Amino acid sequence: MTNLPNRTLLRDRFEQAIAYATRNNSLVALLFLDLDHFKQVNDTLGHDTGDHLLQAISSRLIRCLREVDSICRQGGDEFIIVMTDLKDNDAVIQITQKILQQLNEPFDIDGTQICTSFSIGISIYPEDSTHFEGLLNKADTAMYAAKKQGRNTFQFFSDDMSIISIERMNMEHDLRHALKNGELSLNYQPQYSIKNRQLVGAEALLRWTKSNGEQVPPAKFIPVAEETGLIVPIGDWVLQEACRQNKLWHDAELKLTVNVNVSAVQFKQGNMVESVRSALAISGLEPRYLELELSETTLMMDIDPVVKVMAKLKKLGVTFAIDDFGSGYSSLSYIKRFNIDKLKIDQSFVNDLSQGRQKDKAIVEAIILMGRTLRIEVLAEGVETKDQLDQLQQLGCKIVQGYYLNHPLSATEFEQEVLAVVKSRNQKKIRLIDAQGNFK
Repeated sequence: MTNLPNRTLLRDRFEQAIAYATRNNSLVALLFLDLDHFKQVNDTLGHDTGDHLLQAISSRLIRCLREVDSICRQGGDEFIIVMTDLKDNDAVIQITQKILQQLNEPFDIDGTQICTSFSIGISIYPEDSTHFEGLLNKADTAMYAAKKQGRNTFQFFSDDMSIISIERMNMEHDLRHALKNGELSLNYQPQYSIKNRQLVGAEALLRWTKSNGEQVPPAKFIPVAEETGLIVPIGDWVLQEACRQNKLWHDAELKLTVNVNVSAVQFKQGNMVESVRSALAISGLEPRYLELELSETTLMMDIDPVVKVMAKLKKLGVTFAIDDFGSGYSSLSYIKRFNIDKLKIDQSFVNDLSQGRQKDKAIVEAIILMGRTLRIEVLAEGVETKDQLDQLQQLGCKIVQGYYLNHPLSATEFEQEVLAVVKSRNQKKIRLIDAQGNFK
């Protein structure tokens, strides 16, 4: 399709290149190029457009290289380049930067303007390896490091990357085992109404405890789950478990809304509508008691597809919240486009309330006022002190969660420490505070 050499021919040219490099004491570079977001082009514009884009990219790549360099299409959206007769890494950097610059120019494919980019990993002969497969594996590892840097960039291989790659592979293996063998669980962080100290909901938080008792922090395993696509089956399990547990609480005559965080990867790779519909059907939970939390990254991803999925989920009856509002690219335009029910003020703003900074106080107040004007609920996250709680109440915030009120709890602890108090309160009409005035 691209009229480029195949991998067999490239390997033959590589052998010639290292023979020349050995005789002349020079270097050989192997570049592993992965096209960013190519699946999106195929999914939205069709495979014919994707094929035409690959052909256009191949032509540009050839123009970036010297006559002594070789290129092949590895398959799909991956390319390999062998650069020979190099004195140092500067020549590699110059050509790699040229490739990235060339791809920054939009492609006109059948009248459609398409912008794309490469993530590029680089390994060097003989420094990183003396044979083709070794250099290819290390360039592949460096390419993933480039993706982690935000894509549209390049990275040279380093020994640290190899260690990280091995750790990542082990983490992926262990995570698959965890999903299969029931090592994953959910904790629930209570959410309270400030005005009457009423429990109104809970946020479901994913936890991983290995069979040996080791607890793996979410910040460590969730990125791996997203990178590998495991977040899709894990996300389906979280939805089913959160709905199942909430239905049990409803059957015990406690009506709560449970919030479930949804990854951008689930929107891209999974079938969110079917996943939510299935979780609700299996559990029997009323849809209005399930709230999906979306990050600003998800909303900024591919607006039109996200809007369509959200519209279908809205028809089911579920609600939506924007998590960590204000910490990223908060925009009134997407609040307008996306039918949002709740804004969750990022805890960094709540933390700064204790510092007495007027700007931070003004930002929190503005978000609360905006929510009130747009008829969107506002919840403050990360409340850790009584002073923060008092200030939020003065500013008009109605719902809060955080360690001052309660830590995330297992389902059993939630029932023992929270639901028991709520039932007692409902029966005896007592306040949900202890003698010292603190939340129980």
